[in-house]
Amino acid sequence: MAEISDYFPYQSYRKNQQEMLEKAAETVEKNGILMIDAPTGCGKSSVIAPILAKADGRKILIAVRTISQLQIFTRELELIRKKKKPDLKFTYLIGKGKMCPLGGFGDTYRKCESVKAFSTALMQKRAERGSYIPAADKEIQSQIRKQEKDHPVICPYFIYSRIFAPAEEVGRRLAPSPELRKKSDAAQKQVVSPADLITFSGHVCPYDMMLNAAKGADVVICNYYHLFSDEIREQLYVNLGCEESKVILLLDEAHNLGDVIQSIESIKIREADIEAAAVELAGLKGRVKGTEAIHHVLPRIARFIDGLKHSTESEDWFDPAIFNRFLIRESLYAKPETLLEDIITVNDEIRRNSIERGDFRESAIEKLAEFLIRLYRSSTNPTYLTVYTKDDESVTLEVRNIDPSERLQELTSHHAATIMLSGTLSPVEAYKRYYFGVMPADTLSLSNAFPKENRLVAGITDITTAFSRRQNEGNVANIERCILEFAKLKGNSAVYFPSYQLMMDYFSRCGHRIRNKLVFPEPRESAEANEVLNEFISLPLRHKSGILFAVCGGKWSEGLDYRGDQLTAAMVIGLPLAPFTPVRRMVNSYYKRKFGETGEFIAYTLPAINKSMQALGRVLRTESDRGVLILGEERFMSPEVFSGVSYWMQAELQPCKTEELSRLLQGWDA
Repeated sequence: MAEISDYFPYQSYRKNQQEMLEKAAETVEKNGILMIDAPTGCGKSSVIAPILAKADGRKILIAVRTISQLQIFTRELELIRKKKKPDLKFTYLIGKGKMCPLGGFGDTYRKCESVKAFSTALMQKRAERGSYIPAADKEIQSQIRKQEKDHPVICPYFIYSRIFAPAEEVGRRLAPSPELRKKSDAAQKQVVSPADLITFSGHVCPYDMMLNAAKGADVVICNYYHLFSDEIREQLYVNLGCEESKVILLLDEAHNLGDVIQSIESIKIREADIEAAAVELAGLKGRVKGTEAIHHVLPRIARFIDGLKHSTESEDWFDPAIFNRFLIRESLYAKPETLLEDIITVNDEIRRNSIERGDFRESAIEKLAEFLIRLYRSSTNPTYLTVYTKDDESVTLEVRNIDPSERLQELTSHHAATIMLSGTLSPVEAYKRYYFGVMPADTLSLSNAFPKENRLVAGITDITTAFSRRQNEGNVANIERCILEFAKLKGNSAVYFPSYQLMMDYFSRCGHRIRNKLVFPEPRESAEANEVLNEFISLPLRHKSGILFAVCGGKWSEGLDYRGDQLTAAMVIGLPLAPFTPVRRMVNSYYKRKFGETGEFIAYTLPAINKSMQALGRVLRTESDRGVLILGEERFMSPEVFSGVSYWMQAELQPCKTEELSRLLQGWDA
């Protein structure tokens, strides 16, 4: 079997890197699970080298959250190909929404499957008349020209991606066209940026091209949803022609996995969805069995939601058994199961009609059916909670997954081996317990590889955003003083807060008093936030500097790479704990029952610490970066919270009071 050196493309190892790669190689050899907590600069992306060395013919699937992370791995693999393995084949898959050139309205996945089915039927019909090259068929091309662009039923890119080839037994089969095979082969051997995919693919389908390339690739990089959505993953593996047991997983940014799985496993409905469902049902009255009975139930759901508007809680639990009884009382249904059967039947009919019209949006009935199915299951599964949230006069019902471990354990146990990476998977033993419980998994935590003299790590011990002292005049004055002292630092900086409300409060208190820098509060809208951020990071090129007022876990705190002098200092004000609602108490209680006294730390405190670490982690991105990292919250000094701070920060943190901060920062800036 190959050695790590056969794939490692660098002349020497970084600090602690060799230990990390050897541990990864050992894990792959024994088909195990390894969780790696490695700060920026440890060379995490090189973990692909030992995985390739020990793959032994198995396919490697890398799951990432963002395009920037995808590009990190494509650069690493391209370097391995250039320096070590010229025949290495790799490719990537991103969401169909970003790859589909067809246009039109509706869900891209739904649209894709529907137009492919219709296009296939049309091609087969023409093949019966001897037309084996669909792209050259005049009848097919005529129909393509006549179809509505906003409601396509035929995909010209799929048409160009297929031909009819002689079958081994009898007749002909639909196969990849020569142009698709040529493009796919090229995509395996050269890096095509996501921005250039549609141009590169030409007449053929970009997703088909990359999927075809993935079949023969050693490594496939994809987004989380390709792996964690059962429907998408199952279809992906069918197309790749491989079994889960023959696939090695590399999961990047592993601290996000819990949130991703919970998001996929949860579903919401609102009053507007009930109203839309009523409209859809009205169009089927008298034509589909069960329509009128379901229509009779919808006002009861609306009344249930209306009753929750009088609640004084912004978020709370509702009893699924009471909800189901409320629905079927005075209805034509004796039990919820019969209602579910009817709504599934009606949903299938609505979906069929929508496809015929070229409308590929998710129907309200489909959403309602999925909600009711999950709600029914939640009554016997404690990892799901039925929750309502109230915003002004609007109420949302949700079936919320509160424990992702069952799905993650199931997924990893079906694969050959799993390596999980993150720069903020600390304390790694707590994440191991959260994700895997008693399931066997190895852990590795590395120290910071960057020069210690390039950073100042401080903790302010006399300020807090704890609710009991949030209005305390002395505490508020100290927070203002810390922000203003911090703003005096040279270069671009950022202050992160637990919530948008607190951020705007201190922006109004301090923003106009900061004279030496441009001040940027984080906008609520993503488009505006991106525009403002681009202006902020361009300031050093214009010999100016600015300060961000931002939110932990927000648009400016995770997944961004501030390089060089784009960000030279960051301070977190407060501990960004989730609001302590009745639902939060129930979640904490669930984890206490599961893990004992450490349960609340895992469920409640750890995510807040991680948000803080992610925000501070924006500063030091390369070995030459210099920066200041400040934890502005006395609760970080408590033994429980401090134990969750990254180990290297624990070792370097300098505690100080508000009155001492000025001296500490002046010494750094000197």
